[in-house]
Amino acid sequence: MARPTSTLGAISLILLIIGGLNWGLVGLADFDLVAALFGEGSLLSRIVYVLVGLAAIVSAVLFTKLVRVEPSHA
Repeated sequence: MARPTSTLGAISLILLIIGGLNWGLVGLADFDLVAALFGEGSLLSRIVYVLVGLAAIVSAVLFTKLVRVEPSHA
């Protein structure tokens, strides 16, 4: 399975940063950068939103693997 430092993990992190910045702009200035760049409700905007959502799922899976506590071998 992918490690947090893998290509998949890096792409997921980049997409999460993009999504987080976009939501920050929506919250602070009521400005949706993705919609402004690609058109509100356009296919490209929807693809970006779906990719950010998938990145969140991948990151959640990677996070659970990262914080999993290994049993001690006493």
